[in-house]
Order: sequence, then C-alpha cells, then structure tokens
Amino acid sequence: MDPLSIAMLAILGVLIFFMFRNSRKRKTQMAELRDQMVPGVEVMTNFGLFGTLITNDTVANSAEIEISKGVIVKVHSQTLAKVVVEETTEEGAPRSVEEAMEIANREAADREGGTADSTADATADAKPEFGELSDTKPATSTESKKASE
Repeated sequence: MDPLSIAMLAILGVLIFFMFRNSRKRKTQMAELRDQMVPGVEVMTNFGLFGTLITNDTVANSAEIEISKGVIVKVHSQTLAKVVVEETTEEGAPRSVEEAMEIANREAADREGGTADSTADATADAKPEFGELSDTKPATSTESKKASE
C-alpha cells in the first residue's frame, strides 16, 4: 500500500473514533438531564416556555408543565431543554457590562485621587458621543433667537 492510502485510512479511523466518542458523551448528557427532570423542578422548553414540571410520562413521551398558577400545558417530553437553576451571584458583583465599566471607572478615578462625583460632573458637561443619549433638552428656536439678540 502506498503512504497516501495509509494516511487516508488513518484519518477515517480517527473520524470514526471521534464520532463514537461524541455519541457516548451526548448519551451521558441526556441521561444526566433525564435524572434531573423530576416533578417539581423549574424547566425550560426548546421554544422558551418556562414552568414547573408536574408529570413526566416516559411511556407516552409527554410532560405536563405548570406555566402559571392553575395553567397546565402538555408538551412532548423531548421539548424539555433544560432544568433552570437559579444562579447565585456575589454581593456587589456587576450584573451587566455597563455596571462593570462604571465600577472600573470609579475605581480608576479613586486611584488617581479624584472622586466619582468629579468625573460625573465632567462627563455631564461634555457633549454626548455618537450613539449616546443626551440628558439636556435641545434649545427651542425662540430660545436660540433670544440668546443671539
């Protein structure tokens, strides 16, 4: 056999190996998800419906979800995408990128010796950049005429 054929067979073997490996990994993930799907947990479906799992019938492949008090929806059990777990965040941790940037700017101003109030005053006097909202009201035409006279 020539080296090219051996290399192609080796690549084919590696592809088959990874195919079986991914299949096993997916099966274990699905088994973990099924173990977590017990009545009473908060779940999310593939189409974004959140609710509390009431029953999960594996024989009929159906599940009943209570989406609000007294409203029960029957869905196919394969639409249950994940168990919703409340994420615990640290006290004082930023909840958004904007909040993190504000904290970082405040800390940088404190390191430089200034306070956060002086930076807030400086940014209030500056003109807004492209895409930013302005807090000031635009001057009406009569006010601009009076100012020019």
